[in-house]
Amino acid sequence: MILEAKNISKNYSGHRALQEVSIGVEKGEVFGLLGPNGAGKTTLIRIINQIIRPDSGTVLLNNEAINSNSIPKIGYLPEERGLYKKMTVADQVLYLSSLKGLKISLAKERLKTWLEKFDMLPWANKKIEELSKGMQQKVQFIVTVIHEPELLILDEPFSGFDPVNTELVKKEVLNLKKNGTSIIFSTHNMSSVEEVCDSIALINRSKKILGGSVAEVRKSHGDDEFLVTYIGNKIAFVNALWTNFQLVDHKEVNGVAEARVKSLNGSNLNKLAESIIPHVELKAIQEKLPSMHDIFIKVVSQKDQVDE
Repeated sequence: MILEAKNISKNYSGHRALQEVSIGVEKGEVFGLLGPNGAGKTTLIRIINQIIRPDSGTVLLNNEAINSNSIPKIGYLPEERGLYKKMTVADQVLYLSSLKGLKISLAKERLKTWLEKFDMLPWANKKIEELSKGMQQKVQFIVTVIHEPELLILDEPFSGFDPVNTELVKKEVLNLKKNGTSIIFSTHNMSSVEEVCDSIALINRSKKILGGSVAEVRKSHGDDEFLVTYIGNKIAFVNALWTNFQLVDHKEVNGVAEARVKSLNGSNLNKLAESIIPHVELKAIQEKLPSMHDIFIKVVSQKDQVDE
């Protein structure tokens, strides 16, 4: 495990930001840090980055307490972007990379590579203020990753990007993961979570209320329902369900039926397939799992009702 934050608590005057929050990030995974506005995500990120100190708890990077030597090993893209408007793109990146201990010759090589990836090479000597918001965002991303940190913290990394550039940056995030970079991904975009995250932690009102792998979380919040596509007689299909399954919804378009079926006693997908294959032509079958968006809304709403 590359990062462990153990029992982190932080209080401000009259406000509890974090209460006994623990997370763990494995090497080479994308870890989603989720939660409503004001939940405590940014406070946790700032503690990991040593911008502020926790009141209690510890943060370990590679099994050692974080310290000043940890700084070059971490890349941080904050939600509030900050670039020097009067500096050129090249000067900006080279200056900030030097603060991370990167030699100027190596920084120049990597800068050229990243500018080519983002189709920005002609803009290397332009001032930041001459760039569009989306292009400034790309520069900020390059600044964050150019020193090739072991741990990358991205706070709303797709903010300000159009769909094309969102996919471009998302591709680079996944490439970094493939090459072994561990990534903490803080976002409100739940569809992005399903696309890029391996594990998640959901923080609400200063507490961690949900955690685990994305697959496990979705499965644990499922309703034991399956989606079945078949060709054949509806009555034969319903009769094949017997007492193990219940038909919830059914529609037919151009001779192809789509059915939503609920398990009544824990019977699994294989049992459902075995039951219906002798009676209809099965085209597709899959477990119906809730989206991360639906889980987010459900869990946060339930927790808020309990706390009130």
